[in-house]
Amino acid sequence: MQFSGSARGNLVKKPVLSGGREESRYPDRLQMYKIPPTDNISLEEFEELAIERLKVLREVETLGIRFKRESKEYKEKMSKHLSDFLPHLYISNMYSSKSTANDEYDDKRKDHISHFILRLAYCRSEDLRRWFLLQESELFRFRFVTEEEGKGVEEFLQHNSLSYTPIGEEEKTTFLEKLRDSGYNLTDAAVLASKYYKVHFTEALDLVRSRKVFLREGSAYIPHQSLVSIITNVFRTQLSHALAVTARALPYLEEDDRLLPRLSNLSRQYLGQDYSQKKNIAGGKITLDQIDAVSQKSFPLCMRQLHQNLRENHHLKHGGRMQYGLFLKGIGLTLEESLAFWRTEFIRIMDLDKFDKQYAYNIRHNYGKEGKRADYTPYSCMKIIMSNQPGPGDCHGCTYRHTDPDLLRQQLARHKLGKEGLDEIMKLVKETHYQLACTRFFEVTHNVSGLSAFNHPNQYFEESRKGATPNLSGLQSTPLSQGVKRESTSSTTQSNEEMAIDDEVDDQQLMEIAMNA
Repeated sequence: MQFSGSARGNLVKKPVLSGGREESRYPDRLQMYKIPPTDNISLEEFEELAIERLKVLREVETLGIRFKRESKEYKEKMSKHLSDFLPHLYISNMYSSKSTANDEYDDKRKDHISHFILRLAYCRSEDLRRWFLLQESELFRFRFVTEEEGKGVEEFLQHNSLSYTPIGEEEKTTFLEKLRDSGYNLTDAAVLASKYYKVHFTEALDLVRSRKVFLREGSAYIPHQSLVSIITNVFRTQLSHALAVTARALPYLEEDDRLLPRLSNLSRQYLGQDYSQKKNIAGGKITLDQIDAVSQKSFPLCMRQLHQNLRENHHLKHGGRMQYGLFLKGIGLTLEESLAFWRTEFIRIMDLDKFDKQYAYNIRHNYGKEGKRADYTPYSCMKIIMSNQPGPGDCHGCTYRHTDPDLLRQQLARHKLGKEGLDEIMKLVKETHYQLACTRFFEVTHNVSGLSAFNHPNQYFEESRKGATPNLSGLQSTPLSQGVKRESTSSTTQSNEEMAIDDEVDDQQLMEIAMNA
């Protein structure tokens, strides 16, 4: 198999390694992946490289959920996985000093090709692009920090035309107080000894969002230690654009029956099991008359909330029906059972004819019996958290992400988690580790520990049904749906090239912050 790319000829020729391999193909240990590979590789190597990188990206996701980026545990575990993946390239690997130029070349080639293979696999839908963009950006950020600690970043910036000129000493002295108080707790001496770069605020949205930079007339003053944020934003923007371009070119591969099955298989693995395939569930099949009891024991809070709202109001809006209906499909309800379940509730506030005309079609559609007859899969945690945010009157979404923190604490307190457990969960919520907060809730209520972070509501359900005895005291108290206060949000349609990674503050708010600085 051969990858092709027209930009190869633009590289400057450099010395040739043994075996005729050009050093100029990979001048830096870190890459922006601008130039497609032109190697001949077998299908076996194609698949092997993709799977290896996919394992790393899934670890990046898991560690990002489980630990803080700055924590010692995060750095140690990330270092271990990177050392396993690129043993002769990763700067912190104790064996890298013994590596030869050929060893490093092989790792650079592996890094380069595996990235482009997964780019092909993960450009196929918005969800896939978003996930791939998140993990690759964090992987790049961590590797950049490591390279910077090893003082190997200057040539990388030069080769990628990333030039940032430090501000002069006079300007630094003029704004000394502002720079000192910009969020890093630096002394005057530390500010004067540090390099500061002046860039347009749009290049530092992450830092503006967290209020860690001094803003003046639309410019952000960035300390050297925060340069990684700027470079990562450049990487993210370029990769987002590249994914959109790749998605448009993907139809040219439709006739290649060698690649498409492999790419499809890779793209299905990013969130683990999709729960589209029915299987035997621990504890036996759930019947309709058991759903109320099972929901209190084995449903995650997001689905428990939807169930309680349905029982109380006998209706859910479209977003809630989709999220909850596909979850029920995933736990084993057949089409006939789902129709009976929803019909029983809805006809309490409407006649049967209205239900059949306005709602039954949507249920059959989810099971692939109407429309384009696609067999829709239950929503993953990532999809629930990052898309289709709830509006007024909605009760779908992620309980930990979309519920007002004060009310969330009240709701969690009803489950008698204990002060330590409650504080730990709320701390995780504050740090935006929503999946880990859900996992910790499961551990406390089921008297277990050491679980990997959940990435799917149906995974929560299956783990609960495996036989653990949950701590259910307090679960029958006031329903979670009472008094739930949603965050004020507005849905924004985004292009493939401008996918938002963190939507806590939108670009309009950032513009107002910068202009008022």
